[in-house]
Amino acid sequence: MKLNELRDNPGAHLKSKRLGRGIGSGKGKTSGKGHKGQSAREGVALNGFEGGQLPIYRRLPKRGFVNIFRKSYAPVNLGTLDAAIESGRIDGSQPITEDALRAAGLARTGKVSGIRLLARGEITRAITITVSGASAAAIEAVQKAGGNVTTTVAAKETPAAA
Repeated sequence: MKLNELRDNPGAHLKSKRLGRGIGSGKGKTSGKGHKGQSAREGVALNGFEGGQLPIYRRLPKRGFVNIFRKSYAPVNLGTLDAAIESGRIDGSQPITEDALRAAGLARTGKVSGIRLLARGEITRAITITVSGASAAAIEAVQKAGGNVTTTVAAKETPAAA
């Protein structure tokens, strides 16, 4: 194959509609912009501007606090983990890490700080797993099956009620 033989797949490239080429084209004269006004002009579409009316982002109340540094964790349930081991996607005889869970497609990738093990479903075999966090019920269920859970993120201490 040569460079001059490269082509897009059929239908991959959509030609843009030519504007202002006569009334027979369907987009002639005002090119689909109507008559006058801000939307007919070029470069003045103000984001959030509602024609002098108080914009919705100013009408609605803002409450509370949004922590932009909040960590989010991808959940993995015990039942899903057990099914993955049974189907052979994960080797249950080896220690299971977060990378192994991601490679098997059990945990979403992207903007997550780690993986949290949750207790939905049942685990039927002894496993050794290392995750960022785990619920108390999940840790108990894995230990009951003869396994071991190691968490890499320390659990927050709750202050004792005075």
